[in-house]
Amino acid sequence: MDYRFHWNVVFQNMPELLSGAFVTLHVSVLAMLLGIVIAILLAIAKMNNTKFFCHVATVWVEIARNTPALFQIYMAYFGLGALGIHLSPYAAVLSALVFINAGYLAETFRGGFQSIPSTQYSASKSLGMTSFQSYWHIILPQMLRRIYHPMTNQLVWSILMSSLGILVGMSELSGTTQRLQSLSFRTLEFFIVAAVMYYILTKLVLFGSSLLSRRLFRGEI
Repeated sequence: MDYRFHWNVVFQNMPELLSGAFVTLHVSVLAMLLGIVIAILLAIAKMNNTKFFCHVATVWVEIARNTPALFQIYMAYFGLGALGIHLSPYAAVLSALVFINAGYLAETFRGGFQSIPSTQYSASKSLGMTSFQSYWHIILPQMLRRIYHPMTNQLVWSILMSSLGILVGMSELSGTTQRLQSLSFRTLEFFIVAAVMYYILTKLVLFGSSLLSRRLFRGEI
């Protein structure tokens, strides 16, 4: 094996790699936040007695959980494009990640909701709270506490799956790495550094999540 590593070209382009990492983090966190909001609505819809909303939520969850992330991204970018709806690579990846995050988290949230004793909801209603107030002040905080760690895992998944944006021309970390290595022909060096950056990024997210959980829940989870 006569391969010589040349790291200087990678370090010279480090600002662009960091910019790509920022895009990765930005799209992943935004997809997670939007996914959480939609997942809460889907979970409530699946527990609702109204058949229409329950069926809509079930179809969403089934498609999101049983089809590849690559398929979702292709449909958001190329599929909608064939119908005349043209999304930017960023918007397509964001839409796909939101769709998938919502589908996975909906089932997690549904389990979290069902783990809360129904007596708490009844007690809040007896105090004169509306259904919205009961969920917002009593049920939702307890549910989020119980499923906090699965949410963190989903965020890590979102960060890693955002790398598929390379296939639709998105300039996140993987896309930026691919472009730079194609210009310099230092494939191994660039992708090794990109892998290390993904590792550091996910570890920072996990560390930040741990600190946040201690602050919010005072070490209870």
